[in-house]
Amino acid sequence: MGSAFFISDVHLGGQSPKAEKVKEQKLLSFLEYVAEYGDQLFIVGDLFDFWFEYRTVIPRGYSRVLCALSELNELGKEMHYIAGNHDFWMRDFLRREFNIQLHFDDFECTIHNRRFYLFHGDGLAKKDVGYRLLKKIFRHRFNIFLYSLIHPDIGIPLAKWVSALSRSHTSSDAPPDDRDYIQAALQKFSEGFDFVIFGHLHYPNYQIYGEKVYINLGDWMRHFTYAEFDGEELSLNHWR
Repeated sequence: MGSAFFISDVHLGGQSPKAEKVKEQKLLSFLEYVAEYGDQLFIVGDLFDFWFEYRTVIPRGYSRVLCALSELNELGKEMHYIAGNHDFWMRDFLRREFNIQLHFDDFECTIHNRRFYLFHGDGLAKKDVGYRLLKKIFRHRFNIFLYSLIHPDIGIPLAKWVSALSRSHTSSDAPPDDRDYIQAALQKFSEGFDFVIFGHLHYPNYQIYGEKVYINLGDWMRHFTYAEFDGEELSLNHWR
């Protein structure tokens, strides 16, 4: 049996052309590794810095990564995408074209008899009251419809600008305050989960509580970190 792999916060398209090229090369080599050694891939939010599916248009610039995801699908790999705060406007493209199962909130699953709780983590902190309201507004179907009426040549650059503003809040190299995340993980452990995995903070963290493990996946902008579950142990690793 192959491993289950977990990544988050790649933010394709969110950096300079030079940084994007390096990031894409690293990601493609990682996906090749998943193809060889993995059975499952969990993307825990924000693979793209911005994603909006018009009826007949998707953002350009991601063809090589999409081809790699298509290859994983052809190989029969199970893929899940837990939406993040840059993924409000997904429809059915990834599910229809690549058989990626979409989850717009948290997601629970069992792998090798171990219970996993997965959530991107946006809005989890107690101070994020305003964001939780905005999240409901952004994800409302009527508002998505209204935005779809804007021509892509205007709507996509505008949304990319908003995405950059959102990402700037997690761009610091200093460790973030993740006390609310750890508290949420402890609550899930008390409910019987073995592993809790979050993203969003862009800073990798691995904490062991007895036989339970809490992980924040970090990002693929500075840290290039991912988690792997081999059926026995859950580890947090750096992709070289």
